Amino acid sequence: MAALKSGSDRSHDARHHAHENALSIVASGMKVVGELVTDGVVKIEGIVEGSIRADHEVLVAKGGLVQGDIETRQAVIGGRVVGSILAHERVEVQADSVVQGDIRTMRLVVHEGGEVNGHVRMGDAEVNASERAVPRVAEAAT
Repeated sequence: MAALKSGSDRSHDARHHAHENALSIVASGMKVVGELVTDGVVKIEGIVEGSIRADHEVLVAKGGLVQGDIETRQAVIGGRVVGSILAHERVEVQADSVVQGDIRTMRLVVHEGGEVNGHVRMGDAEVNASERAVPRVAEAAT
């Protein structure tokens, strides 16, 4: 039997879902210097000099450039990244795109013509090691 949710629970779920689907865009011709952090999706059409943390997805469009590290659930690279990528689920490197840095992920797709110049580490133990380390510290403190 399904549990009924109160109005406040439903509105919290709707807000959480809205954050996941929220799209932030660094447009072509725009340059951002510093750290970008979002609960949802960020699309880079311009230039970012700094790290990007997106809970859901990072999209680097053709012509987009990221000079910094990326951490997200899923990354789709159509432009250029100079830095490391940690994607907890999946990285896609599209044709004619370049990643100059290490990639850690569960799954990796590199289309013909795409370049990865760095180390690639795949698998649960490598990708989620930092996530598992946090509870151990908390458990040790209790």
